[in-house]
Amino acid sequence: MGLVAAVTGYKSYELGIFKEEEPALKYIKAAIQKQLLALLEEGLEWVLISGQIGTELWAAEVVFELQLEYPDLKLAILTPFMNQEENWNENNKEFYEMITSQADFMDSVSKQPYTSPAQFKNRDQLFLDKSDALVILYDEEKEGSPQYFFKAAKEYKENHHLDIRQITFMDLQWIVEEEQLNTMD
Repeated sequence: MGLVAAVTGYKSYELGIFKEEEPALKYIKAAIQKQLLALLEEGLEWVLISGQIGTELWAAEVVFELQLEYPDLKLAILTPFMNQEENWNENNKEFYEMITSQADFMDSVSKQPYTSPAQFKNRDQLFLDKSDALVILYDEEKEGSPQYFFKAAKEYKENHHLDIRQITFMDLQWIVEEEQLNTMD
């Protein structure tokens, strides 16, 4: 059985990213790719996301790129509840449908539409139970939606094996600088 890595992090609006052409996106995807490549060397087989707008869907794009070179890598989308995208704008819905149409596995943790925050807790617990690693775009300096999953993961790690690979803003800065050095050569 290969490794499973959950990927999560900020939603796009929490980072002020509203367009696919946003320059910061290139660096975020590069940071995710760097973590996934390291995990592929350790036997990564599945990437698990819940399909949230932002980090998770960008991670799906990274997986699709990596699948060209690593055809055994698979993407699973486990949404916290049914029809999570129904209140999203058209662009986000189209992007979501494009991603979900290419996923290797898709299901919902709760078989009903949104009813309570407990559905997110249930998703988080399932992700922790099913994952060997967590790649999370989260920086303690900037509060946001990933803080709850990050806290749950740290508590989970006290009694279970979980490789937490946090991507901070400093990590992104290093990728920007690395890229600038490479373009100078």
